[in-house]
Amino acid sequence: MKIHFEHISTNGVRLHTALAGPANGEPVIILHGFPEAWFGWENQIYSLAGAGFRVIAPDQRGYNLSDKPEGIASYQIEQLVNDILGLADTQGLDRFHLVGHDWGAIVAWNLALANPGRVKRLAIANVPHPAVFRSYLLTHPAQMLKSWYTGFFQIPRLPELFSRAGNWRFLNQAMPGYWPEDQQDRYREAWSQPGAITGMINWYRAAARKSASRHISPVVKAPTLIIWGKKDPHLGHQMAPLSLAYCQQGQLVMIENATHWVQHDQPDTVSQLLIEHFQGEE
Repeated sequence: MKIHFEHISTNGVRLHTALAGPANGEPVIILHGFPEAWFGWENQIYSLAGAGFRVIAPDQRGYNLSDKPEGIASYQIEQLVNDILGLADTQGLDRFHLVGHDWGAIVAWNLALANPGRVKRLAIANVPHPAVFRSYLLTHPAQMLKSWYTGFFQIPRLPELFSRAGNWRFLNQAMPGYWPEDQQDRYREAWSQPGAITGMINWYRAAARKSASRHISPVVKAPTLIIWGKKDPHLGHQMAPLSLAYCQQGQLVMIENATHWVQHDQPDTVSQLLIEHFQGEE
């Protein structure tokens, strides 16, 4: 099974997109998070395509080989959601399965909430429902400490300099420590793309600014699978079961021997969970 690539125009940007699987397969859009790229889901792309799904995995705006528009407002959540809706439209997809990790999961949650008719089934990896995260952060100082970097990223220019220092030492340390050097090189190449580090960090800067409020139900209508690596050092696993209360049809799978990078730590387990979930009845 081969992966091929296209630059696809959507919502005023061009997204470098990995495509795999049969053209007539059930469509699955896969969204990476910070500080990754499409290949953060590479194991699952091959597995899903091999199981007959049509897989669409973009580098999101600001990342790797996709466009990196200037300005913090370009990275507000409404823009990020519209990128993916537009991407689906270019592929002729009225409805699709959706999976996201980290920031990709934030986009996925928001897309499913605001556009319930577009998402067949939703899968989330190691990110709570937006309402859960907001309330938990305000009432749990330990989580505020774990999320210290979100405040640091609000400072102009300094986070970019800090991230580049020591051959990207800060970002490397955030990633799985067992990766071989060639895998680390792949990420460093993505981070080194012109404008990438500012684009990536602008996601955090935009999140701290007020965006257009939309009165939508906080309950996800699509059947939802939450996969959570219990050893996540960044996000407390207690938020995972709390998120089920916001899912009309929710299922939680807690993976004991996995961290925030659950799809890397336990690739086969995550792939099988996704296949079974997306093969389920609506």
